[in-house]
Amino acid sequence: MSEALLVRHDTAVATLYLNRPELHNAFDAGLIFSLTAALEAAAADPAVRAVVLAGHGPSFSAGADLQWMRTMAGASQEENRQDALALARLMRTLDELPKPTIARVHGASFGGGVGLVACCDIAIAAEGARFGLTESRLGLLPAVISPYVLAAIGPRQARRWFATGEHFDAADALRMGLVHQVVAADALDAAVQRQLELIGKAGPVAAASAKVLVREVHAAPADRDALDRANAGLIAALRASDEGREGLSAFLEKRPPRWAAEDRR
Repeated sequence: MSEALLVRHDTAVATLYLNRPELHNAFDAGLIFSLTAALEAAAADPAVRAVVLAGHGPSFSAGADLQWMRTMAGASQEENRQDALALARLMRTLDELPKPTIARVHGASFGGGVGLVACCDIAIAAEGARFGLTESRLGLLPAVISPYVLAAIGPRQARRWFATGEHFDAADALRMGLVHQVVAADALDAAVQRQLELIGKAGPVAAASAKVLVREVHAAPADRDALDRANAGLIAALRASDEGREGLSAFLEKRPPRWAAEDRR
Protein backbone atom coordinates (compact mmCIF):
# COMPACT_ATOMS: atom_id res chain seq x y z
CA MET A 1 0.00 0.00 0.00
CA SER A 2 1.23 3.47 -0.88
CA GLU A 3 2.55 5.73 1.89
CA ALA A 4 -0.08 8.19 0.68
CA LEU A 5 -2.64 5.87 2.27
CA LEU A 6 -2.28 4.26 5.69
CA VAL A 7 -4.52 1.40 6.78
CA ARG A 8 -5.07 0.53 10.42
CA HIS A 9 -7.03 -2.50 11.60
CA ASP A 10 -8.51 -2.34 15.09
CA THR A 11 -10.59 -5.42 15.90
CA ALA A 12 -13.40 -5.32 13.34
CA VAL A 13 -12.75 -1.77 12.05
CA ALA A 14 -10.50 -0.78 9.14
CA THR A 15 -9.49 2.89 9.23
CA LEU A 16 -8.14 4.28 5.98
CA TYR A 17 -6.07 7.44 6.45
CA LEU A 18 -5.40 9.71 3.50
CA ASN A 19 -1.77 10.55 4.19
CA ARG A 20 -0.61 13.50 2.12
CA PRO A 21 -0.90 16.12 4.88
CA GLU A 22 1.44 18.58 3.19
CA LEU A 23 -1.04 18.70 0.28
CA HIS A 24 -4.16 18.61 2.47
CA ASN A 25 -4.67 15.02 1.32
CA ALA A 26 -5.32 16.03 -2.26
CA PHE A 27 -5.45 12.93 -4.42
CA ASP A 28 -3.71 11.92 -7.59
CA ALA A 29 -3.81 8.76 -9.68
CA GLY A 30 -1.66 6.86 -7.17
CA LEU A 31 -3.84 7.68 -4.18
CA ILE A 32 -7.01 6.90 -6.14
CA PHE A 33 -5.59 3.48 -7.04
CA SER A 34 -4.43 2.76 -3.46
CA LEU A 35 -7.71 3.83 -1.88
CA THR A 36 -9.75 1.75 -4.32
CA ALA A 37 -7.57 -1.30 -3.61
CA ALA A 38 -7.84 -0.81 0.16
CA LEU A 39 -11.64 -0.56 -0.05
CA GLU A 40 -11.82 -3.70 -2.15
CA ALA A 41 -9.62 -5.52 0.36
CA ALA A 42 -11.86 -4.40 3.24
CA ALA A 43 -14.93 -5.55 1.33
CA ALA A 44 -13.41 -9.02 0.89
CA ASP A 45 -12.22 -9.35 4.50
CA PRO A 46 -14.84 -11.12 6.64
CA ALA A 47 -13.19 -9.81 9.81
CA VAL A 48 -13.95 -6.19 8.85
CA ARG A 49 -17.32 -4.99 10.09
CA ALA A 50 -16.94 -1.27 9.32
CA VAL A 51 -14.64 1.14 7.49
CA VAL A 52 -13.66 4.63 8.65
CA LEU A 53 -12.28 7.11 6.12
CA ALA A 54 -10.13 9.84 7.66
CA GLY A 55 -7.33 12.24 6.82
CA HIS A 56 -3.98 12.94 8.47
CA GLY A 57 -2.90 16.53 8.96
CA PRO A 58 -5.02 19.69 8.84
CA SER A 59 -7.62 18.50 6.31
CA PHE A 60 -9.82 15.59 5.31
CA SER A 61 -9.19 16.06 1.58
CA ALA A 62 -8.78 19.13 -0.58
CA GLY A 63 -9.85 17.19 -3.68
CA ALA A 64 -7.61 16.77 -6.70
CA ASP A 65 -3.90 17.54 -6.59
CA LEU A 66 -3.40 20.62 -8.77
CA GLN A 67 -0.05 19.39 -10.06
CA TRP A 68 -1.70 16.16 -11.17
CA MET A 69 -4.49 18.15 -12.84
CA ARG A 70 -1.89 20.29 -14.62
CA THR A 71 -0.27 17.13 -15.96
CA MET A 72 -3.62 15.76 -17.12
CA ALA A 73 -4.40 19.02 -18.90
CA GLY A 74 -1.60 18.13 -21.30
CA ALA A 75 -2.85 14.59 -21.81
CA SER A 76 -5.18 13.42 -24.56
CA GLN A 77 -8.95 13.34 -24.20
CA GLU A 78 -8.87 9.54 -24.05
CA GLU A 79 -6.22 9.58 -21.31
CA ASN A 80 -8.36 12.03 -19.38
CA ARG A 81 -11.40 9.81 -19.85
CA GLN A 82 -9.56 6.79 -18.44
CA ASP A 83 -8.34 8.91 -15.54
CA ALA A 84 -11.87 10.05 -14.77
CA LEU A 85 -13.11 6.46 -14.96
CA ALA A 86 -10.58 5.49 -12.28
CA LEU A 87 -12.05 8.16 -9.99
CA ALA A 88 -15.55 6.95 -10.85
CA ARG A 89 -14.54 3.43 -9.87
CA LEU A 90 -13.25 4.70 -6.52
CA MET A 91 -16.47 6.57 -5.76
CA ARG A 92 -18.67 3.66 -6.77
CA THR A 93 -16.57 1.20 -4.78
CA LEU A 94 -16.96 3.37 -1.67
CA ASP A 95 -20.67 3.98 -2.27
CA GLU A 96 -21.46 0.29 -2.77
CA LEU A 97 -19.01 -1.15 -0.25
CA PRO A 98 -20.73 -4.09 1.49
CA LYS A 99 -19.69 -2.77 4.90
CA PRO A 100 -20.92 0.33 6.75
CA THR A 101 -18.65 3.32 6.12
CA ILE A 102 -18.00 6.43 8.21
CA ALA A 103 -16.37 9.66 7.07
CA ARG A 104 -14.41 11.41 9.83
CA VAL A 105 -14.30 14.94 8.47
CA HIS A 106 -12.15 17.82 9.65
CA GLY A 107 -10.52 20.83 8.03
CA ALA A 108 -11.02 21.23 4.29
CA SER A 109 -13.16 18.97 2.11
CA PHE A 110 -13.22 20.30 -1.43
CA GLY A 111 -14.15 18.86 -4.81
CA GLY A 112 -13.58 15.13 -4.80
CA GLY A 113 -13.21 15.27 -1.02
CA VAL A 114 -16.91 16.18 -0.87
CA GLY A 115 -17.54 13.18 -3.12
CA LEU A 116 -15.85 10.88 -0.60
CA VAL A 117 -18.01 12.32 2.19
CA ALA A 118 -21.18 11.87 0.13
CA CYS A 119 -20.33 8.24 -0.66
CA CYS A 120 -19.98 7.23 3.00
CA ASP A 121 -23.00 5.88 4.86
CA ILE A 122 -22.35 8.08 7.89
CA ALA A 123 -20.52 11.42 7.87
CA ILE A 124 -19.47 13.24 11.03
CA ALA A 125 -17.78 16.63 10.81
CA ALA A 126 -15.86 18.81 13.22
CA GLU A 127 -17.31 22.27 13.76
CA GLY A 128 -14.49 23.97 11.88
CA ALA A 129 -14.78 21.82 8.76
CA ARG A 130 -15.14 23.65 5.44
CA PHE A 131 -16.58 22.32 2.20
CA GLY A 132 -16.71 23.39 -1.42
CA LEU A 133 -17.58 22.02 -4.84
CA THR A 134 -15.00 24.29 -6.36
CA GLU A 135 -14.53 22.79 -9.82
CA SER A 136 -16.38 25.62 -11.59
CA ARG A 137 -13.61 28.01 -10.51
CA LEU A 138 -11.30 25.99 -12.77
CA GLY A 139 -13.75 25.90 -15.64
CA LEU A 140 -14.72 22.34 -14.73
CA LEU A 141 -17.67 20.59 -13.08
CA PRO A 142 -17.89 17.87 -10.39
CA ALA A 143 -19.28 15.45 -12.96
CA VAL A 144 -17.87 12.17 -11.63
CA ILE A 145 -18.98 12.77 -8.05
CA SER A 146 -22.31 14.35 -8.99
CA PRO A 147 -24.53 11.23 -8.55
CA TYR A 148 -23.40 10.84 -4.96
CA VAL A 149 -23.50 14.53 -4.05
CA LEU A 150 -26.98 14.90 -5.56
CA ALA A 151 -28.16 11.88 -3.57
CA ALA A 152 -26.87 13.56 -0.39
CA ILE A 153 -27.95 17.19 -0.84
CA GLY A 154 -30.58 17.10 -3.58
CA PRO A 155 -30.69 18.78 -7.00
CA ARG A 156 -31.78 22.23 -5.81
CA GLN A 157 -28.78 22.65 -3.52
CA ALA A 158 -26.45 21.06 -6.06
CA ARG A 159 -27.41 23.58 -8.73
CA ARG A 160 -26.23 26.42 -6.50
CA TRP A 161 -23.01 24.94 -5.18
CA PHE A 162 -21.95 23.37 -8.51
CA ALA A 163 -22.36 26.71 -10.31
CA THR A 164 -20.78 29.06 -7.76
CA GLY A 165 -17.96 26.96 -6.32
CA GLU A 166 -18.70 28.77 -3.05
CA HIS A 167 -17.33 27.41 0.22
CA PHE A 168 -19.75 26.40 2.95
CA ASP A 169 -19.32 25.44 6.58
CA ALA A 170 -20.21 22.39 8.66
CA ALA A 171 -23.56 23.87 9.71
CA ASP A 172 -24.56 24.27 6.05
CA ALA A 173 -23.34 20.74 5.31
CA LEU A 174 -25.53 19.43 8.13
CA ARG A 175 -28.55 21.41 6.99
CA MET A 176 -28.20 20.09 3.44
CA GLY A 177 -27.70 16.49 4.50
CA LEU A 178 -24.09 16.12 3.39
CA VAL A 179 -23.10 15.24 6.97
CA HIS A 180 -25.20 13.65 9.70
CA GLN A 181 -23.63 15.23 12.75
CA VAL A 182 -21.40 18.17 13.65
CA VAL A 183 -19.37 18.04 16.87
CA ALA A 184 -16.59 19.96 18.54
CA ALA A 185 -13.18 19.07 17.12
CA ASP A 186 -12.10 17.39 20.35
CA ALA A 187 -15.27 15.26 20.31
CA LEU A 188 -14.85 13.96 16.75
CA ASP A 189 -13.20 10.65 17.60
CA ALA A 190 -15.75 9.93 20.34
CA ALA A 191 -18.61 10.60 17.92
CA VAL A 192 -17.11 8.22 15.36
CA GLN A 193 -16.57 5.60 18.06
CA ARG A 194 -20.22 5.92 19.12
CA GLN A 195 -21.36 5.09 15.60
CA LEU A 196 -18.97 2.14 15.45
CA GLU A 197 -20.42 0.83 18.70
CA LEU A 198 -23.94 1.06 17.27
CA ILE A 199 -22.84 -0.74 14.11
CA GLY A 200 -21.24 -3.41 16.30
CA LYS A 201 -24.61 -4.08 17.94
CA ALA A 202 -26.37 -4.54 14.60
CA GLY A 203 -26.38 -7.82 12.73
CA PRO A 204 -23.41 -7.86 10.32
CA VAL A 205 -25.50 -8.97 7.35
CA ALA A 206 -28.30 -6.55 8.18
CA ALA A 207 -25.92 -3.59 8.55
CA ALA A 208 -24.14 -4.45 5.31
CA SER A 209 -27.44 -4.89 3.46
CA ALA A 210 -28.95 -1.60 4.62
CA LYS A 211 -27.51 0.48 1.79
CA VAL A 212 -28.66 -2.06 -0.80
CA LEU A 213 -32.22 -1.81 0.53
CA VAL A 214 -32.13 2.00 0.49
CA ARG A 215 -30.71 2.11 -3.02
CA GLU A 216 -33.26 -0.32 -4.45
CA VAL A 217 -36.25 1.28 -2.74
CA HIS A 218 -35.11 4.79 -3.71
CA ALA A 219 -34.87 3.69 -7.34
CA ALA A 220 -38.16 1.82 -7.05
CA PRO A 221 -39.60 0.56 -10.33
CA ALA A 222 -43.04 1.60 -11.51
CA ASP A 223 -44.24 -1.88 -10.64
CA ARG A 224 -44.96 -1.45 -6.92
CA ASP A 225 -46.07 -5.06 -6.66
CA ALA A 226 -42.61 -6.16 -7.80
CA LEU A 227 -41.05 -3.90 -5.16
CA ASP A 228 -43.29 -5.38 -2.47
CA ARG A 229 -42.30 -8.88 -3.54
CA ALA A 230 -38.61 -7.99 -3.52
CA ASN A 231 -38.80 -6.43 -0.05
CA ALA A 232 -40.85 -9.35 1.27
CA GLY A 233 -38.23 -11.72 -0.09
CA LEU A 234 -35.45 -9.76 1.60
CA ILE A 235 -37.06 -9.76 5.04
CA ALA A 236 -38.02 -13.42 4.69
CA ALA A 237 -34.41 -14.33 3.91
CA LEU A 238 -33.13 -12.30 6.85
CA ARG A 239 -35.67 -13.82 9.25
CA ALA A 240 -34.74 -17.33 8.18
CA SER A 241 -30.99 -16.68 8.31
CA ASP A 242 -28.73 -17.69 11.19
CA GLU A 243 -28.20 -14.03 11.99
CA GLY A 244 -31.93 -13.26 12.05
CA ARG A 245 -32.70 -16.23 14.27
CA GLU A 246 -29.87 -15.32 16.64
CA GLY A 247 -31.01 -11.71 16.83
CA LEU A 248 -34.59 -12.66 17.68
CA SER A 249 -33.49 -15.28 20.20
CA ALA A 250 -31.14 -12.83 21.90
CA PHE A 251 -33.90 -10.22 22.14
CA LEU A 252 -36.38 -12.69 23.64
CA GLU A 253 -33.76 -14.08 26.02
CA LYS A 254 -32.65 -10.55 27.04
CA ARG A 255 -29.00 -11.10 26.14
CA PRO A 256 -26.59 -9.59 23.63
CA PRO A 257 -26.49 -11.36 20.26
CA ARG A 258 -23.37 -13.36 19.47
CA TRP A 259 -21.93 -10.72 17.14
CA ALA A 260 -22.15 -8.01 19.81
CA ALA A 261 -20.39 -10.26 22.30
CA GLU A 262 -17.70 -11.02 19.73
CA ASP A 263 -17.07 -7.30 19.14
CA ARG A 264 -16.35 -6.77 22.84
CA ARG A 265 -13.53 -9.30 22.84
